[in-house]
Amino acid sequence: MAVRLPRPHRFDVYIATGGLLGGLLLWGLGLATRPHTEPYVLLPGRWPLLLPLFVMAGCELLRRAAPRTALLTGTAAIVLDTLTQGNLVTILMYTDLMYAAVLYGTPSSARRIPRITGLLSVAGAVVPFALWREPEALLIGVVTGIVAFGPAATGLIVRNHRDAAESARLRAEQTTLLAEMDRTQAVTAERARMARELHDMVANHLSAIAIHSTAALSLDDPKTSQEAMVVIRENSVAGLSEMRRLIGILRDSSGDLEPAAAPTLDGLGSLVEGARANGLDVTLDTGHGEVPAPVELAAYRIVQESLTNALKHAASGRVTVSLAQRDGSLVVTVTSPYGDRDAPRAPGSGAGLVGMRERVELLDGTFEAGPEDSPDGKIWAVRATLPVNDTVEGDTA
Repeated sequence: MAVRLPRPHRFDVYIATGGLLGGLLLWGLGLATRPHTEPYVLLPGRWPLLLPLFVMAGCELLRRAAPRTALLTGTAAIVLDTLTQGNLVTILMYTDLMYAAVLYGTPSSARRIPRITGLLSVAGAVVPFALWREPEALLIGVVTGIVAFGPAATGLIVRNHRDAAESARLRAEQTTLLAEMDRTQAVTAERARMARELHDMVANHLSAIAIHSTAALSLDDPKTSQEAMVVIRENSVAGLSEMRRLIGILRDSSGDLEPAAAPTLDGLGSLVEGARANGLDVTLDTGHGEVPAPVELAAYRIVQESLTNALKHAASGRVTVSLAQRDGSLVVTVTSPYGDRDAPRAPGSGAGLVGMRERVELLDGTFEAGPEDSPDGKIWAVRATLPVNDTVEGDTA
């Protein structure tokens, strides 16, 4: 089965063609590198010069596609050329093969070839001088260094610079990719945060509007309808105000608008009063000390969303809100009656529970929500445990 040689690179074809034509020109002019009287010229005359010349030109075709094969074959050709009167172009093409073998060869070849040629250059100077005791014998090592070690060392230097440039390019691409991933994650996290804030700020008002408007439409009582319309107007005005403020912050590209101060646990009283105004029977029990701002915001939003869910879905009865600090954590508990509901229901999407769970997970806390049995009947309980010790110490430091 015939061996299929790799396809040569276009630039290598140009080098091989130029080298062959240049060697033929020197051959035609009769310009040899050595006289036929030299003792190691075993093949004198013009015609023996052509064989190593053509072989070396063929090796140049493989300088990049198969550098090791080209170098081994070229070494045999340069040895054959040494036995003739020699052609300068044949020698120059061999130096190029040595350079290409280091530059385009395997990493092991790139390390070994300069070492081998360096040792051969030293041996080519020391051994002949030791045998003949003639200063001219040192020239053998010098010529070997020029023809073999010099191109190999140059190829190694160029290869190292090329590898360093490639590594720098890869690092730059990786840095760009990581930056893009960070940007995408930051955008995703910001969108999730905005969705939570928008839901928590507006859902309560819209739920109250939906419930009271349904009540006003279903009851033929002017007084009840009047009271419902008052609640609807108050919640619609408050909801629009929150929406305008949030939209203004989002559309302000100059950064001149400052976000409103984050709600604190001191505002739970007002939050509960608003829930009572919307028709909930709410009791508030707070027994906590100073907590970090992120925990305070998360606790406030959890109570706010729990009251909104109670307004939309809870059965008639008392809703309890409890905050207690123990074992290095702030425990938030909101319970409401669970069962059949006589009042109108507002539709829900489940985004509120998702938002509460996300807030707790961001603080490495625990969150539970679901129906439970109690002495007073079945209830819906929301419990969130928010660690505070590590955050307080970090803020204090």
